[in-house]
Amino acid sequence: MTMTKAGLPPMKVPVLYEDNHILVVVKPVNMPSQQDESNDPDLLSVLKEDLKVRYQKPGNVYLGLVHRLDRPVGGVMVFAKTSKAASRLAEAVRTRKLDKTYLAVVHGTPKPTAGRLVHYLLKDSSTNTVSSVPKAKAGAKEAILDYKVIGPSELLSLVEIHLLTGRSHQIRVQMSTEGHPLYGDQRYGHGRNRPGQQIALWSSSLSFEHPVKREWMTFSCSPPTVYPWTEWREELELK
Repeated sequence: MTMTKAGLPPMKVPVLYEDNHILVVVKPVNMPSQQDESNDPDLLSVLKEDLKVRYQKPGNVYLGLVHRLDRPVGGVMVFAKTSKAASRLAEAVRTRKLDKTYLAVVHGTPKPTAGRLVHYLLKDSSTNTVSSVPKAKAGAKEAILDYKVIGPSELLSLVEIHLLTGRSHQIRVQMSTEGHPLYGDQRYGHGRNRPGQQIALWSSSLSFEHPVKREWMTFSCSPPTVYPWTEWREELELK
């Protein structure tokens, strides 16, 4: 799918699946999931414009944002094309029945090499940063993820992460708290990453029950063929 917005050059957004109820795409890195203060082209607006053009729909096009990815993060996202689908997918997110799996490259090798991390996170909206705080801290929200190292090396490791909660900046903060910040994370990898490095975090898989057909569906995609992902070509089957 090639789309344009406000006279900008075409941008390609791979479509993994589409029917009358949902749209599953691969979000490009460094693109906002929805409009923000930068006013840069965002995925939700671009997809809505594409639907309007392709189906020749007059007026506004409905497309529901079910979940978000941080701007620098790419990978699989699902959108709802009807309000019914949006409501049911939102309930799946709320009840943790939308399974999200990520790939990340972290500094060092977590020990043990597989396990569960539980932290309590607090967001500072004024700085758009999140920190790990004691459970008793007012406003703290529980954050849970399971991780497994699938490609250890001397300095960096490839980690598969399964999110059990969906907190802001969750993976980035939890891994940094454990002493293993993500490669390229300028915000939570102080002193470990160089300016200009792209964060190595990728939404690799989404699984959920179709909101209307009630079939269990799984969609996946590989990260881009750039460093540091290319250090694990075999594990990721990169070409």
